[in-house]
Amino acid sequence: MIVADVSVVPLGVGTSVSAYVKKAVKALDESGLKLMHGPMSTSLEARTVEEVFSAVGKAHGAVIAAGAKRVVTTVKIDDRRDKDHTMATKLGALEG
Repeated sequence: MIVADVSVVPLGVGTSVSAYVKKAVKALDESGLKLMHGPMSTSLEARTVEEVFSAVGKAHGAVIAAGAKRVVTTVKIDDRRDKDHTMATKLGALEG
């Protein structure tokens, strides 16, 4: 399982970006992937890196379609192959 983190930031649209971020979040929600929205980014689980890139591409495109002329999208991918790995197991590893 792949755990990824994505942040989509429109530039040049003023100090409030929530209207644009809502478009990105909606696109991610429509991906069907398991998501965990946070205050600065969204984490997701996917079976393949292609699923990650498809969802991220749609989120990025949604912000462009909403009128942003410049968008910075940051993606972190944790593709662990040696054992089962989810957002929950990563958080569980912090509990002690």
